[in-house]
Amino acid sequence: MIPFTKAHACGNDFLIVKEEDAEGYDKSELAQRLCERNTSIGADGVEFFAWTGDASARIQLYNADGSIAEISGNGTRCVAAFMAEELNSQPGDEFAIETDAGIRLCTIRDFRERDNDGPSVLVTTDMDVPEIEERTVELADGTEIEGAFVSMGNPHFVILLGDMIADGPNFFLNDKSWEEIGEEICFHPDFPDQTNVEFVRIMNSASGRLDQVQIRIYERGVGPTTSSGTGTSATATAMIALHGAESPLEVASPGGMQTVEWAGPGEKLYLTGPATLIARGEAW
Repeated sequence: MIPFTKAHACGNDFLIVKEEDAEGYDKSELAQRLCERNTSIGADGVEFFAWTGDASARIQLYNADGSIAEISGNGTRCVAAFMAEELNSQPGDEFAIETDAGIRLCTIRDFRERDNDGPSVLVTTDMDVPEIEERTVELADGTEIEGAFVSMGNPHFVILLGDMIADGPNFFLNDKSWEEIGEEICFHPDFPDQTNVEFVRIMNSASGRLDQVQIRIYERGVGPTTSSGTGTSATATAMIALHGAESPLEVASPGGMQTVEWAGPGEKLYLTGPATLIARGEAW
């Protein structure tokens, strides 16, 4: 039996499995099996976890399809919530979490009362310094999509829909759904290691400031997902650097709202959002 903790950050869900409990297993096969939603626990990925100190840990993320991802902002935040629960932490406590994209420092901001969804923790994560460049991708039908390629330690292609968006609640690009376009761009030859894809539209603000946007996410190794911490960060990077958005920027996804603070190119970016512990158990 394999002990696990399940957590989610704005609906982006992860299993946390200690390295010692996964010893002897093929992690790729194990992640695929545990993340299967119809016949197993179900999740977007597995964070394999090992303590490295009193307030530090090493994690490695396997996506639901068994592929390895450099980092997940939401997954890292879920791990911070797990560590906070394990250590009976207080607001202000900090954890150093080593990922395949480097060390991320997570600060506990607040604890929310337990409810039907489990204990929730508000966390700010130092997401390091993003890198950005404008890029155009040509689709199979010849359509050229302008966007920004952003590295948050993992790859993202961010598209501002602007006037191309259809009326109503759905996201469209040139009469194609964001899911369809997202899948094509994810596997596009321009991205040999594949890429995450974010579709952005500006939300109305009573103040007239560009400080809130909506996104949809096609996640590499997962597909459409409710939220992404690195996707939120990449979106904010593109919007602040290229489209006049202001920091702090609120980024709304189907799973909820996250807040990004970024002073601009060359500076570290900070992501704040909730993480909720859902369950502990054992799986075959």
